[in-house]
Amino acid sequence: MPSSPEHLRAIQLRAREWVRVLKLPFRQQRWRGHAGEFAGTGVGSSLDFQDHRVYLPGDDPRQINWQAYARTGTYTMKQYREEVRPLVDVILDASESMFAYPAKEQRTQELLAFAVEAALQTGASVRCYAVRGEVHQVLETEAVVAGRWSQEVQSMKASAAAPVLARLPLRAGAMRVFISDLLFPAEPESLLAPLGSRHGRGIVFAPHASQESAPDWDGNYEFIDSETQQPHEHRVESDILQTYLRAYARHFDLWKNASAKHGIALARVNAEDDFISALRAEGVVSNAVEAA
Repeated sequence: MPSSPEHLRAIQLRAREWVRVLKLPFRQQRWRGHAGEFAGTGVGSSLDFQDHRVYLPGDDPRQINWQAYARTGTYTMKQYREEVRPLVDVILDASESMFAYPAKEQRTQELLAFAVEAALQTGASVRCYAVRGEVHQVLETEAVVAGRWSQEVQSMKASAAAPVLARLPLRAGAMRVFISDLLFPAEPESLLAPLGSRHGRGIVFAPHASQESAPDWDGNYEFIDSETQQPHEHRVESDILQTYLRAYARHFDLWKNASAKHGIALARVNAEDDFISALRAEGVVSNAVEAA
C-alpha cells in the first residue's frame, strides 16, 4: 500500500463480473428507504398486491377496488407492497494488518470493490468509510469506483487499537458490510453490536492469508508487528506453533459465536484462492452472499 489508481480501477472492473455470479443478500430482508426495486415494509404503488382495507376520506380513488364495490356496495382500497431503494454502508478496516501480505492486500481491495459494485448494481444508496482505531475517514463512492481511495487510507493516523464502529454515522435500516481480518484484541460482541443496531443487517468479510492461518514456522524468526512495525525475535518450535494454531482457531470461534448471537453473517475469505471460490466457500452458507 498504496496501490495505483489504475490497479484499483482494474479490480473494480473485475468486480462487475463477480456480481454476475454472487451478490449481497438484498432479498433476505424488508427495506425502508427511497423509491427503488426492493420490497419494503410499508405500502406503495408497485405491482405486488398486498391486501385490502376500507376506503377513508382523502384516499386516492384510483386505488378503489371497483369490482369489490359492484359486489358488496362497499368502497375498499387495494394496497400494494412498497418498493424501496436499499441503504448500504461499507466499512473498511484500514489496520496495517489488512495489507501485511501482497495476497491479503489484494483480497482486501477485491472485497471492497465487490461490496461497492454489488450495492451499486442494485441501485442502492452507498456510503463508504475507512476506520483505523478511533479514527474514521469518509471514502467517496465515486473515488472508490475510480480507484482513488488508497492514498486517503494511507494518510490516516496509525493505530494499533481495534476499530471503533460505534462512532460511525451508520444509517438506520442499512446493510452494513464490514471488511476486516478481525485480528485485534477486542471483545467480539461489543465490536459487532453496531453492525446490527437500529434495524441494520450486518455482514463481515474477513480476508486471511496462509501466512496467518496455516504458517509453517520452524526455527529462528524476526517477526514484525504490522501495526507498530516493531520487530520481535522468536524461536518457533513445534509445540509453540501448535499453541499458536490453537489460539488462532479459538480466536475465530469466538468471532463466529458472537456473530451468530447478534445475527451477523460472517464469512472468512481466503486470499490465495480465486475470488469467487474464496467468497463462495463460507459466504453462501453464512448468508453473507447469495447466487446472482
